[in-house]
Amino acid sequence: MEYLPSLQQEFDELKPSLFELLAEQQLSDLLPPSIRYILAVATHRHPRYLLRILNSYDEIYALLSLVVERYYLRTFGGSFTENFYSLKRERVLLTKNGEVPRAQLGAAGPVRETLKLRSSDVWKNLFVMVGIPYLKRKLDEGYDVHAAPQASLIMSGGPRYNPSDDLPPSPTIRQRLLHLYKWFLRNVYPSVNAAYYFSILAFNLAYLFDNTKYSSPFLWLIGTRIRRLGAADHRAIASVLEPPKPAAGPAGGAGARSRPGSGLLGMLSPQNLYPQLLTSLRYFLPASIFALKFLEWWHASDFSRQLARKATEVLDLPAPVSNGMISPSEKRKALEEKNKEKEKKKTQQQQQQQQQQQDPESLKSALKSSRRRPQPPVSATSYLPIFTVPLPPVDSDVASMCAVCLNPLANPTACQTGYVYCYVCIFHWVNGEHQRQIDFMNGDGAGAAWEDDAGDGEDAEKQADGKPGQSRQGKWESGKGRCPVTGRRVLGGTEGLRRVLI
Repeated sequence: MEYLPSLQQEFDELKPSLFELLAEQQLSDLLPPSIRYILAVATHRHPRYLLRILNSYDEIYALLSLVVERYYLRTFGGSFTENFYSLKRERVLLTKNGEVPRAQLGAAGPVRETLKLRSSDVWKNLFVMVGIPYLKRKLDEGYDVHAAPQASLIMSGGPRYNPSDDLPPSPTIRQRLLHLYKWFLRNVYPSVNAAYYFSILAFNLAYLFDNTKYSSPFLWLIGTRIRRLGAADHRAIASVLEPPKPAAGPAGGAGARSRPGSGLLGMLSPQNLYPQLLTSLRYFLPASIFALKFLEWWHASDFSRQLARKATEVLDLPAPVSNGMISPSEKRKALEEKNKEKEKKKTQQQQQQQQQQQDPESLKSALKSSRRRPQPPVSATSYLPIFTVPLPPVDSDVASMCAVCLNPLANPTACQTGYVYCYVCIFHWVNGEHQRQIDFMNGDGAGAAWEDDAGDGEDAEKQADGKPGQSRQGKWESGKGRCPVTGRRVLGGTEGLRRVLI
């Protein structure tokens, strides 16, 4: 497949195959998530210094990529990963077919200087390599946050209208822009995303069958194509990377003195340290790939376990040291004392039960204390009790039950407190629109966690702060914006809910 274009036209040894370009693109796409993962692991150990960097990872990575890619485009003629595959970028001539085969063979050096990227071409390529991927990542993230939950709610048969998406009566400029941004993500971005991938697929197929010189629609827009490095390119790169020779003195011989600062201190100077640091990244990529593969082999193979086992076999462990032996007579005395204490407790309990049976008032107080229920959670702002629901009974099917509707989970969704509910139930509960909340606040229903073990008569009425049928507005909180079981506030409202894949 690599030499498929040669069957149709003359073979071009400087044209890379589509599979080389796809391998380079995959390597370029793997760098951002790999660095993010390493940074996330390091942030767990040093959150004070790295948490802000992790929160602004996309912006910092785009800025660093801009610096690195600009240096590699100006020095090597290609991006960081393209240089790893011996590829470069060059302009396309405005001639017939854009090719000069005779000049390429006879004067490779002048042709290279003619097709070399100019300053404006470098910035166009930087926008394609850094700007477009950054915008794509931010739009994908925004779609997952603002559009994907609503789409899943509609597909599951939930409500199609969300009042929080409407503009307030007198919106600010920021609110208007945020409303337009959400509308774009939900209505326009899916079509734009599909057109993006279909255009790349069409150009890849055309490039595979040698119908175009561009492997991407963005390269076609900026008039740049990807080529292999030739002999002239390697000579030019070697001359750039070669350290400057010390200037000869007046005598011009071997005894001529070198300029001050041309030794080790000159290499550490700011003007030399910057290009040397960026050039060393060429060796960092293959070394990191080798280290990653070595770690995968080390953890997957049994060699490390055998090595650790052999290391522990050589160690001479000392014999265990005992604090002293207890005589059998002392053991018997300790057992007899324990038995006596148990008998005393039993007799005391029996005496208390007999007294309670003789005195009916003490019996009522004991029954009330045994029927005490956990107190409902209290709001820290309004100092009112919060309406909550109990967990389903502990049995084998508790993992598949919703605590709000007491039915099997439909489209399970996790709250920030760790409990899982039906998506429709938790969505309405956080918005304060669930029928169970409305019935409780109107005094028509019960079912709170503090009411499940309720007594009859006066106790139930006192703890419910009203008689059945009486409104509880101003006496209780309905649990709006809170977890139905714990009563804790859900940060972000319905946007803080996450679906669970079972």
